[in-house]
Amino acid sequence: MSSSPLKFFHPATLISTWFGSGLIKFAPGTWGSLAALPFAWVISDLSGWAGLIIASLLAYGIGIWASGKYSNALGKEDPGSVVIDEVAGQWLALAIVPLDPFLYLLSFLLFRFFDIVKVFPANWLDKNVKGGLGIMSDDMVAGLYALAVFYLFQHFIPYDKEMFTFF
Repeated sequence: MSSSPLKFFHPATLISTWFGSGLIKFAPGTWGSLAALPFAWVISDLSGWAGLIIASLLAYGIGIWASGKYSNALGKEDPGSVVIDEVAGQWLALAIVPLDPFLYLLSFLLFRFFDIVKVFPANWLDKNVKGGLGIMSDDMVAGLYALAVFYLFQHFIPYDKEMFTFF
């Protein structure tokens, strides 16, 4: 079932825990999503929405390997310390979000909501797909839901950036 635990600097550990952010005991998924935000901002600033989608898909693919190896080493199906799934899903949720702190916060909250609630098929994936693929896939669905809801907000609810300027 489980092999020996992996060291912190093992690539599977670093990737799975997103450089240790998943090792924070209280709400590791939230910390992982928060830790994804500055990276998303830089990726989006440098390469736009397409770059963020590509980065999300790369994190998803690498995360399948890393989270599978890490969870197997711990002997747990879906350890809370694995947060690369939140990183990939959060990046997907942010793909069309303009570089604006308030809108990033909104997307973060939408993603966390869908990640926690697990609307179908995320709940099915979470219960029925095992290993790294299962760990990663429900968060990608949550990211897609958050992306879709943000898209609807963006088109149907006016946003005046000046309303949220505090400086």
